[in-house]
Amino acid sequence: MRAYSTNNGATTLADILERVLDKGVIIAGDIKISLLDIELLTIQIRLLVCSMEKAVEMGIDWWTLDKNLSTKVKLVNPLTGQGDKDLSIEEALQEQREEMLSLQERLNMLESMKGVEKTSL
Repeated sequence: MRAYSTNNGATTLADILERVLDKGVIIAGDIKISLLDIELLTIQIRLLVCSMEKAVEMGIDWWTLDKNLSTKVKLVNPLTGQGDKDLSIEEALQEQREEMLSLQERLNMLESMKGVEKTSL
């Protein structure tokens, strides 16, 4: 006896969503508004719908650098402009606190040396 599936080929919304997120969908379009062959406005629309994992596979990861969208922070060296570390917000704050304490100690040392110079003159 042969068993038949009761699925008559109908696809559920969940199946469609799973396929879209897994494979990705790109929707592209241009809207141009012209008057007497003079282009007044052009709108270019590019929409990519996919999972975050698929986007990272394609090299799209802009949300990792946005402080409003990510819990990770990329520390940027102000001299080089290069990001050298990916840290959580707590780790980044701790590093900044340590750097600030180090700078404060150096400032205190320089101020104390300045006071020594004044007394020796």
